[in-house]
Amino acid sequence: MIKQAHKKQKTFHPACLEAQRVHRKERNMDILFINGSPNKSGNTAALAQELLKGKEFETLNLVDYKLYTYGQDFADDQFQEILNKMKAANKIVIGSPVYWHNMSGAVRTLLDRFYGPVSQGELKGKSLYFLFQGAAPTKQMLEFGEYTMSRFAALYGMTYIGMANSMADVEKLKKQL
Repeated sequence: MIKQAHKKQKTFHPACLEAQRVHRKERNMDILFINGSPNKSGNTAALAQELLKGKEFETLNLVDYKLYTYGQDFADDQFQEILNKMKAANKIVIGSPVYWHNMSGAVRTLLDRFYGPVSQGELKGKSLYFLFQGAAPTKQMLEFGEYTMSRFAALYGMTYIGMANSMADVEKLKKQL
């Protein structure tokens, strides 16, 4: 007598199916907003909400991640997690308030951390948008911020689309999103 092997059909718990769907969605994510402000719902986030209105996107608040400065080596560093999310996105929006005449320390640290572990051109094919706002940024501050972001984009292969520092600028940038 030959015994027939019965293939047991796999069934998944609904929570597992949802986790798989979310994971697939993250891998195919179109837009990632990286909020460099310590205020998760402040003016930087408001500019992003307006820019991305009607679009599906993920928000990554840098304040929620352990992102150590260049040269530090701690086991709980989360730079690789941030980088993986950037690699998964097609469009990256980085937002920063103007602090001490420059971008926030969190954004600056993120950019600095690319040096070494990330190869030139590694984010090729992605688009980069920059939101840079403050109470009274000077023209020079804005130019320095935009220069930094455009050079960062070029070095890692991204297309730099532009910067917005006001709701009026956001309306112009929306047309390119």
